[in-house]
Amino acid sequence: MNVLLSPQPPLFPHQHEANRLSPPRSLSPYNMSSRKRKADEENDEMSVSPRSSPATTSRQLARPAKKVRATNDLAGRPLPLPRLLETLDTAQLRTVLQKICEQHPDIGHEVATGAPRPSFESALQVLKEYQDKLRSALPYGQTSSDYTYYRVKQPLAALVDAISDFTAQYLPPIETQTNVSLQYLNGATKVIHELPDFDSQAYRHHKDSAYDEISRAWALVISEASKRGGGFALHTGGWDQTLTKHNQQSGGRLEAAMNAMVNAGWTASNSANSSAHGSSDQNSILNQLMNGTYGAPVRVGPW
Repeated sequence: MNVLLSPQPPLFPHQHEANRLSPPRSLSPYNMSSRKRKADEENDEMSVSPRSSPATTSRQLARPAKKVRATNDLAGRPLPLPRLLETLDTAQLRTVLQKICEQHPDIGHEVATGAPRPSFESALQVLKEYQDKLRSALPYGQTSSDYTYYRVKQPLAALVDAISDFTAQYLPPIETQTNVSLQYLNGATKVIHELPDFDSQAYRHHKDSAYDEISRAWALVISEASKRGGGFALHTGGWDQTLTKHNQQSGGRLEAAMNAMVNAGWTASNSANSSAHGSSDQNSILNQLMNGTYGAPVRVGPW
């Protein structure tokens, strides 16, 4: 008897290799349960608070300790010298420096020799400050001469002393420029004119002594200037007229200065009368400079 076998389906090589490369996934209940349990454990670990995590607790950052200054270091102490100098104004600095110079003469000598010479403008500015203090001390309204004098006695004496000290600074031989000396004397004389006039002779001695000293200062500068260039700077600056006005305003108390100007031949009256002199005066170098004929060609022959 013949046995009939059912024909076998043909096997294709590519289907066989595909089954070997990608085996079918197993969907067994065991694999599904293990995957679910693993996901639940990961969710539980993520939901744990960082504060309760022992790993996080052991890795907390250590904060630097706060530096606390010891209480015994905080105590009063004097200002450093640069800070102290910053708080002082000009008057206070001047007072401190003056005391140091008085206590240490060698330092005072260095300051006196090292400081620049004051200009006559700065000296007159200082006199103006003293003058302002004097004016502020004057009483208001009609008062007796005694009351007014004792109100202004201290600033008046301070102003007169300042005029005396500064005047010596601008006299020869300390000051060699005649114009600088005359500029200062002009300003200082104006300050003296404005000093208060008192009825009592005992109270007028401040102003009288100031006029006497400034008059002798004018005389010294004029005499020295007349020795250099025939006193040409005195006339070209009009100082003879300036001094004449000062003498009139002072009531004739600048007599010594006026005599020095007359001796120098540079008063306004002498200049006006110089044209009436003979040919010898006309031919002098001084007159030629004044007339503008100095250096003109000399006439020779009978012409």
